[in-house]
Amino acid sequence: MNRPSTVRKAYIRPMQGWWRRDPFFMSYMIREATAIAVLVYAVVLCVGVVRLSQGEAAWSGWLAALGSPGSILLHLVLLVCMVVHAKSWFDIMPKTMPIMFIGGKRVEASAITRSGYAAVVVVTVLVLLLVWGLR
Repeated sequence: MNRPSTVRKAYIRPMQGWWRRDPFFMSYMIREATAIAVLVYAVVLCVGVVRLSQGEAAWSGWLAALGSPGSILLHLVLLVCMVVHAKSWFDIMPKTMPIMFIGGKRVEASAITRSGYAAVVVVTVLVLLLVWGLR
């Protein structure tokens, strides 16, 4: 007995714009994309170290390049990306830490995030005072 062969078309799930369906996906993709800014700035610093090893003229040239309008714009964009990246890590911090108890009460996620922000502010102020004090 010959049965007619039926050809079934495979289901292919559409992938256009999957990240736009849920705001979580958008924030996730932005957070992951800001890691590129961390990479770019690491490369900028590594180039600076290489130029420093090449002598005073190379170092001075690198410093002059950092003062160009394009470099300043790049650094402003990188700064914004770094702030977004750091903020996302502080927001994630309570989810990745073990559960903490102080005085028999569980420490709230917002308290952990705020303490991270406070630590950054304190360290930033201390570094700025140290830099200005060395001048």
